[in-house]
Amino acid sequence: MWIFWFFVGFGLTVAGGVSLIIYLNIIPVGLGFVDYLIFIKDKPESYLLLVGVLIITCSCFFYPSD
Repeated sequence: MWIFWFFVGFGLTVAGGVSLIIYLNIIPVGLGFVDYLIFIKDKPESYLLLVGVLIITCSCFFYPSD
């Protein structure tokens, strides 16, 4: 069962990381890094990276190894 949660966390981490990389394209428009952080704070898909890392961590540490 832990491998299922590991893959769910991996998928969420990839989706969140790709979203953050795509949103880096707003920096050349003339916005600074602080504006970028303010922008991604309001986007729900940017939190997928943190949720995915949390799920991966929980699946690795809290499930017994087989």
